[in-house]
Amino acid sequence: MGKIYTKNNNKVNLVQAKPETIEFLLNYSKSLNVATIKGVQYESNMN
Repeated sequence: MGKIYTKNNNKVNLVQAKPETIEFLLNYSKSLNVATIKGVQYESNMN
């Protein structure tokens, strides 16, 4: 079991995000509203 975790993989694959994906995530984060009422957090999307 210990031999499974001792492998040294030097290969790292970087993923390029599409501009559409970045735009979607930015727009979603702008429209997200988080309100805390009496210690409870409520999340709502303002779209």
